[in-house]
Order: sequence, then structure tokens, then C-alpha cells
Amino acid sequence: MGTVVQFVGPRRVEVVETQREELGPGSVRVRTLYSGISAGTELTAYRGTNPYLTRVWDDQRRLFVEGDVSQTYPVVGWGYSEVGEVVEVSPDVAGTQGVPAVGEVVWGIWGHRSEAVVPAAKLADHVVPAGLDPLAASFARVGAVALNGVLGADVHLGETVAVFGQGVIGLLATRMATLNGGRVIACDAIGSRLAIAQEFGAVETVDVTTASAAERVRATTGGHGADVAIELSGTYRALHEAVRAVGVGGRVVAAGFYQGDGTALRLGEEFHHNRVEIVASQIGGVPWRLAGRWDQDRMNRTFLRLAADGVVDPVRLVTHRVRVGEVERAYELLDERPAEALQVVLDYTEN
Repeated sequence: MGTVVQFVGPRRVEVVETQREELGPGSVRVRTLYSGISAGTELTAYRGTNPYLTRVWDDQRRLFVEGDVSQTYPVVGWGYSEVGEVVEVSPDVAGTQGVPAVGEVVWGIWGHRSEAVVPAAKLADHVVPAGLDPLAASFARVGAVALNGVLGADVHLGETVAVFGQGVIGLLATRMATLNGGRVIACDAIGSRLAIAQEFGAVETVDVTTASAAERVRATTGGHGADVAIELSGTYRALHEAVRAVGVGGRVVAAGFYQGDGTALRLGEEFHHNRVEIVASQIGGVPWRLAGRWDQDRMNRTFLRLAADGVVDPVRLVTHRVRVGEVERAYELLDERPAEALQVVLDYTEN
């Protein structure tokens, strides 16, 4: 018997026992070691605000439309930050170039499951780099999300980058923007996160509960504003402040997952007068100008290489390692007391 985590309604979580899945041709069985909980996308399903739960996504026209819904409860096995040990490989692909072997540790996406049967093609060349803590490898996907935002920002050496939201992805973006030559001003409402942002290279921090981030950024830059801002909190108020923070012709990378109506976003003000560019960053694709050279796989591998080289330390962001039986408490923590947690990880090694 295995287990899978599912949402059965808004703010209702269950752990369900599952039968062992048959290992079919072209597949690999993985026993999960760690599964990171997303405090962004997953919480939209936990809270019931995800647009897939309220509208229909028309994939052909790429539109959300009124009518039925694309997703209903229960929402089973969400999660996209998994690491596990290969325990079985189907004979038809065993020994094939790139397919992991029994005993190797791999990273990938198979949700909050204690065990999963995954197509071998999806785990091709996904063996955790030698010497890298498997816990760090569970950040492959969130690291790629942060890197995608930095790629979208197109940071140049010496430019000022305002990063709004210093959760897990925001902190990783702060670190990578710094590595890219940017002078990062980190903005958040939680002091402990701002302290880590300084560890990760931010030259200045702004507590947005006590000061206007845009005014502080402009004061720091002699009134010019940031060259670029990356917004990762997923709040419209922060997106508006990011628009205010950049200079004339500046760019704002909107990388958060925004929910509901954007009533705090006033486009007739700085956006209009300073001719600000807003670009979307979403893990489904890379900036168009890089599409010939970059893709999700390259972003994943780049991040893991940075972690393996010790240039980025994602394990520093793990604040809670919980057993699957405590998962309800974990979601409550992220939902109700976000100041107390950064990365919460389901630890299957202790079960």
C-alpha cells in the first residue's frame, strides 16, 4: 500500500491509501524521498481560488471561458518538487541510454505520492548530480521558476533589480539575479525573509510594512528607479508597486500567480506615464528571444548545477520537514502563518 495527498474541498486535505500500481512497459517505479510543498500554486488549489476550479481552460484557443470547470475536487496528488529512489525499471527500457537504473536517485514531478510509476522518458537523465543532497534536488522545479524570472528580466551587469516577494522562489531569484551581476533590492513584509535575502546577496532590503518600496528604490538610485523589477509575491498591490519602482522604459517581470480581480493595479498612473513594460513569466515557456537555446530542461539542469557547485544553497530555505501524516498541519501553517515557514517538505524517509 502507498499514499497520496489530495484536496477534497477548500482547505480540506486528506491522505489516502493507494494500491500498488502495475509497472507497465517503458516505465520506472520510484519510491519518494522528499516532496516539496508549493506555497504558491498549490495553495490556490488548497484555498479553492485556482482558475481551473472556477473556469474552463480552452487549450485550443488558450482562453479561460465561463461554463463548466476544468478541475473539480478531489484534486489528487498535486506537487511538482519530488525526489526519489528508483526501485524498479521495466525490462524493455532497462539499460537504455539516459534511463535511470535501480538504486539511483532521481528528481522529477509525480506529486505528493509515496511511490509512483513514471514514464522512463520523463526521467531520462534526471539522476541527481553526484554529491548533491537529494533534498536540494527537490528544488529543481522551483529553481527553474526563479531562473525563468531572471531570464525574463534580462539583467545586465551593474543594473538595479527590485525583487518583490522573498518567499522560496523570490529568494532564489534574488540569489541568481545577484550572480547575474544585478544589484538586488529585496522587498517583503517579513523581516526574517529579508535577513536571508541579505545572505543571498541583496544590497538593500525594504520592509514594505513600514516603507514604500518604490520610494526607497528611487532614493537608492538617485531618483531614477530600478532598471527592472521581478514580482514574485503574486499580489496585485506588489505588482503595482513594482511598476512604480522601475524607471522610464523599465521592465517588470510578473512571475507571481495572481488570483482574482486586480483592483490594486492602477495602470493609468506610473505604468502609463513612464511607459513601463510588463512581461509575464510562467514555467510553461521561456522568454521568446531565448526559445532557440533555453527550455525547461536546461533551466532545471542549470539550477541543479548551481546547487551542486555550492553557488546556490536551496536547503537553507527548508524550515519544516514533516511526515505525510502531518500534511494537513503543513498546509494550515503555509496558509495561516506564512511568516513561520519558507519551504515545507514532506519527508518520506521517516515514514
